[in-house]
Amino acid sequence: MNPENFKSLAAGHVVRHPTGYFVFVPSKLPPPIRFDNDLVLKLSRADASLSELSGIGALLPDPHVLIGPLVRREAVLSSRIEGTQASLADVLMDESVPVANKLESAAADIKEVRNYVNALEYGITRLNELPLSLRLVRELHKKLMSGVRGHHATPGEFRKSQNWIGPASSNLMNAPYVPPPPDDMVELLSDWERYLHVRDQVPDLIQCAILHEQFEAIHPFLDGNGRVGRLLVTLFLIERKRLSQPLLYLSDFIERHRLDYYDLLQRIRTHGEWAPWLHYFLGGVEATARDAARRAHRLLALRERYVRETKGATALVDQLLTNPYISIARVSGILKITSPTASKVVKELEAKGLLKEITGRSWGKVFVASEVLAVLEHPAVEN
Repeated sequence: MNPENFKSLAAGHVVRHPTGYFVFVPSKLPPPIRFDNDLVLKLSRADASLSELSGIGALLPDPHVLIGPLVRREAVLSSRIEGTQASLADVLMDESVPVANKLESAAADIKEVRNYVNALEYGITRLNELPLSLRLVRELHKKLMSGVRGHHATPGEFRKSQNWIGPASSNLMNAPYVPPPPDDMVELLSDWERYLHVRDQVPDLIQCAILHEQFEAIHPFLDGNGRVGRLLVTLFLIERKRLSQPLLYLSDFIERHRLDYYDLLQRIRTHGEWAPWLHYFLGGVEATARDAARRAHRLLALRERYVRETKGATALVDQLLTNPYISIARVSGILKITSPTASKVVKELEAKGLLKEITGRSWGKVFVASEVLAVLEHPAVEN
């Protein structure tokens, strides 16, 4: 880390470690934020979009029907930022009709995505009995990292050694960013948690953006910091009751604007410039909330049509929206009918265009509700 790149002391200071490398020690929270007209307008637009999405969540007849697939979409995108290759179709297919003898790399990627889903669902449930806190952060990390790449990196425990952020070939001496050493990290995490519990002093979305940046700057785990940081955004908004259901996820926006994301976080450390990061974060909330609202409306419209087409087979329709991949055996179990009867039902849905067979086999057939999958996989639109 080159100390000459750090031009301002506004967000922290650079310290030389006794062994020769440099580390960055962030300033305690909160930072000074100037609420000019542009920032206020950006905040207003993000707040409005988030409120609209929260309203949709409150009206859902069965929230899990939409939350399930959207959580998995987020898990895929968040894990992809960290290098996994699993697609949403891979994950949904594996959940519905597990494929034996998968390539080891594919199985590992799907396991990482599943861990993300489990961590998020665990965090949402845990908020009913434990406030968002360092304790919950550690619990999330343990769920996230158990049995996957990085499992050796003490899942559920804050680091006790120095880490760094940079290309695979980088080290402590030349990495673009080296977080605070463990001794400083402990105090900074306590300060981060204190600010996490501050209420009614700063707009929720601004506070969320600040907390996210500081968490990434502290980088308290040896691995998995990015995924935990993105989980915390959703959990923060749920705890503050800004989201009625977990429908907002920023990983898609961050993935599409990844270079800006890293550059703006680093710019805070090097130049103390908070405004560009806040604009980016608020823009991400606005774009993501609008996209999630459109996706939710399309899925609900499909649900309404599918219920009509299946003559009221709501249980089957809801399963297709939760996971569009299905087999005759699953249809039999969902509707509690015999296999021959389930086969007849599936043929009728094929004839109506609701299901499509994708294996080409005469046995062990798998079907997909292509329209549902298309809604989930459709690229986000930012307007």
